[in-house]
Amino acid sequence: MGKTTGFLEYERETGKAVNPKARIKNFNEFHTPLSEAEQRRQGARCMECGVPFCQSGMMIKGMVSGCPLHNLTPEWNDLIYTGNWRQAYNRLKRTNSFPEFTSRVCPAPCEAACTCGLNGDPVSIKENEHAVVEKAYETGWAGANPPKIRTGKKVAVVGSGPAGLAAADQLNKRGHLVTVYEREDRIGGLLMYGIPNMKLEKHIIDRKVKIMEEEGVSFVTGVNVGKDCKADKLLKEYDSVILACGASNPRDIQVPGREAEGIYFAVDFLKSTTKSLLAGSAGTADTAMPVSFLKDGTYISAKGKHVIVIGGGDTGNDCVGTSIRHGCRSVTQLEMMPKPPEQRAADNTWPEWPKVLKTDYGQEEAIAVFGSDPRIYQTTVKEFKKTKDGKVCGAVLVSLEPKKDEKSGRVIMVPVEGSEREIPADLVLIAAGFLGSQKYVSDAFGVKLNPRTNVATEAGSYRTNVEKVFAAGDMHRGQSLVVWAIREGREVAKEVDAALMGYSNLM
Repeated sequence: MGKTTGFLEYERETGKAVNPKARIKNFNEFHTPLSEAEQRRQGARCMECGVPFCQSGMMIKGMVSGCPLHNLTPEWNDLIYTGNWRQAYNRLKRTNSFPEFTSRVCPAPCEAACTCGLNGDPVSIKENEHAVVEKAYETGWAGANPPKIRTGKKVAVVGSGPAGLAAADQLNKRGHLVTVYEREDRIGGLLMYGIPNMKLEKHIIDRKVKIMEEEGVSFVTGVNVGKDCKADKLLKEYDSVILACGASNPRDIQVPGREAEGIYFAVDFLKSTTKSLLAGSAGTADTAMPVSFLKDGTYISAKGKHVIVIGGGDTGNDCVGTSIRHGCRSVTQLEMMPKPPEQRAADNTWPEWPKVLKTDYGQEEAIAVFGSDPRIYQTTVKEFKKTKDGKVCGAVLVSLEPKKDEKSGRVIMVPVEGSEREIPADLVLIAAGFLGSQKYVSDAFGVKLNPRTNVATEAGSYRTNVEKVFAAGDMHRGQSLVVWAIREGREVAKEVDAALMGYSNLM
């Protein structure tokens, strides 16, 4: 274990965040890492429990507890404490294909399940992970390591999000020839265009993709499989095909006035900002992303506008933070569900995921700029108002209250009669989640879908009803965490490898 009494001697520490009013001037990551000595003390806090819940990845009451990748967390925490950084990286990479991504964007279910958190603060696992992988890049340990032997088998991966990249990385290490197809102009899928730069700087993705290319993975961008490229072509050219296209159908809201100009899906808004930033940074060696890089005029702008964000999750928060960086006039975030408690409820015991109030970076910035939390709970839009020329200019909100549905027995949120009120809105961003995979891809390959419109497979398998075709990630399990996508990518790689070779030694 780390230090026998480390959890008693050292308090939890994480890297300090840049002041909200300073960080909104750019789109950069905004946490200052701990020093090596401070990070080693954080490693010392790990107790290497007899039952390490942090790496369990169990589902409890529909929520994950511990890491779905079953990261060997106590091992590399101990190695951080003793200063054996290279071995810490080796153990981290044993289970996690992309710690450079998860250490930035994962909500850390490992920390929520840490035993130290039962009666105190959990070990700073996510920060320790970040320190290990960045040390590996600084020292060259994370460099390219191409396979020494090739099998001659060819695999196509459709989609370059975390699931597709994880599958490609594993299969390439096994010696198969892997080609990844991406319909966008850059590799990364959700990582590139679904997560804003201040959470995951895009040069971090490019850095890893370059290494994968050096190791032998081929990437093809700007090709929309199912439209530009026929499914039959891939099935003829490759021994196996993996569909990892994500859950890309955004959930809409159908209320009067929805057709008004100025109402967008959150993913389109975030994507347009990232594309504009990357265009503005072209030709510069610096990785910094000041607000001034938003200069090509192609992005959906929130500058000077009253913004409403519909949805209280991570994507909604990302829209709040991005709108503030644009220079919005105001921002309001609507959440249908009741406000969570500040402390765990009696029926939400450890090691369940803590259903408590979380104020994320975007909300912190809104509080700093506008003086109040942008979130309004138990509220939705009843109607959008528009100008004579069809532009959105306001929204009629209605309060909601929980009631038990007599037929299903479930608690549903229903409108409160007479609670309507109108607020101004020049830009509306819908961040209400996703409904499943896009049908044209599944139709092109002839794969069956389940009732949730995800690609159907047998339990415990990633094999579809079509020979040689497998599915993984959000396209297979529905909208979920990056860490789940990586796990599915690794698992589908193992199943494909076994189908091609008769056995697999992949983890």
